Amino acid sequence: MSELKKGDKRLINAWAFYDWANSSYPLVITTAIFPIFYEKVTSTKDASGNINDIVNLFGIDFINTELYSYVVALSFIIVSLSSPILSGIADYSGSKKRFMQFFCFLGSFSCASLFFFSKEHLGFGMLSILLASVGFWGSLVFYNAYLPEIADTQDHDKVSAKGFGMGYFGSSLLLIINLILIKGFNMDARYSFISVAVWWIGFAQITFARLPNAKNKHASEGGIVLKGFKELYNVWLELKHIKQLKRYLIAFFIYSMGVQTVMLMAVLFAKKEIVGLDDGNLIASVLIIQFVGILGSFLFSRLSKIIGNIKALGVSLFIWIAICIGTYQFVYTPNGFYIIAGAVGLVMGGVQSLSRSTYSKLLPETEDHASYFSFFDVCEKIGIVIGMCSFGAIEGITGGMRNSILALITFFILGFVVLLTIPKSKNVS
Repeated sequence: MSELKKGDKRLINAWAFYDWANSSYPLVITTAIFPIFYEKVTSTKDASGNINDIVNLFGIDFINTELYSYVVALSFIIVSLSSPILSGIADYSGSKKRFMQFFCFLGSFSCASLFFFSKEHLGFGMLSILLASVGFWGSLVFYNAYLPEIADTQDHDKVSAKGFGMGYFGSSLLLIINLILIKGFNMDARYSFISVAVWWIGFAQITFARLPNAKNKHASEGGIVLKGFKELYNVWLELKHIKQLKRYLIAFFIYSMGVQTVMLMAVLFAKKEIVGLDDGNLIASVLIIQFVGILGSFLFSRLSKIIGNIKALGVSLFIWIAICIGTYQFVYTPNGFYIIAGAVGLVMGGVQSLSRSTYSKLLPETEDHASYFSFFDVCEKIGIVIGMCSFGAIEGITGGMRNSILALITFFILGFVVLLTIPKSKNVS
């Protein structure tokens, strides 16, 4: 395979196709079908119609959604600890694609193993959830690191938005296929988890066939793991002297606590807190988020060209704050939830796409993109750990998920404030 050619349309399309492939996981597994399946499997009704949502793992009782949030948080801790080391090694050895492939296969096979999820074997099921999450997020570290290598700086917003747009559309297509099979042909919902594995692995081959490993630009010597640590240390030293990038990472760290927690817990929140919302309408609202998300990613890409990345991100965070306050105060019925779902879709695609491209624009000239993107990834994952643990702990203490929204409001406000303190830069202002 030839070297990466920045701006090559075929290469960019192949790169973006991984979003098409792996976005089936966050939609079907973390957002739509599996959360509904999980809630049903782990909850029981007594003769009076009262719901018991307490589960026991290793002799400890948890609310089912509380346990779910802790397990997902643990997966992000694992990715946060491992990805910096692996990214340093990948940059040093030119093995970025091989690491991306490993996590892709780990996540895909773990999704397939969810077919065997049951309350009686809860430990195995939670392990499958854990490893599927590690596989998905681990592969994104290396996937995102290709962005500054395949596209010129002025095209980062557009290329990043293209990836998210393809991801939203492809995953929505798979979800619709599964819904037709479940509703129209009485397919067991468990088979949808296998479909995610096949879709993810299958379409990822388009990316892997065209995306080359970066060449090893360093001398081949022993002690490659220690050299990975050295790469990270060097990146850390450089980050401390890049004021815009450092400030942006702080803002991203804070608002990611809110963004990703909403993505991971929205359906479970709706199942428990929205009165009269059946499963069919709940999944319909998820599709609303997906298709509006396609539009949102391109709208915010366009907005960033007009007012700059930082201001465009500020607009999205302001909308997030309004969404959370509105949900906490007023959203108790299906109609209200549909309105909020549309608003979430609009900013979901925008904030994710712009977050990735803004970071890539702020990077200094470097060959070690995987190491830099591992810092971006660590900020996001540690933020998600705090967000998920806060969400689960507040529910565990207060007995209701609605109170957990107060933490999300705080994250978005603080992230918005820090974002406003970022010094101007010609690439993102």
